[in-house]
Amino acid sequence: MLHTVNKSVFERNSLQSCLNTIDDSSVILLIEDGVISAAKHTKSALLADLAAAGRVFALQGDVEARGISSKLADNIKLVDYEGFVDLVVEHGTAVSWV
Repeated sequence: MLHTVNKSVFERNSLQSCLNTIDDSSVILLIEDGVISAAKHTKSALLADLAAAGRVFALQGDVEARGISSKLADNIKLVDYEGFVDLVVEHGTAVSWV
């Protein structure tokens, strides 16, 4: 399952709620202000573990728009809009955490 998170960890607890719910087949895509969670100083230990397993993505345009490209945590994979669509197709079901 694909989980999209569009709120900053400083604004809402959407990412933590998502992390508390996901299963072993889930991947997370950070979009809009959710990409702020991909910065090195904000990630949780669970997010780091998921990123190391190749299960955390961030929308490249949103990362660039927020000026955090150089601050991304290790193992966060950047995807463009085509990659976003590929993730939706690959995982079938998407859940949005707002």
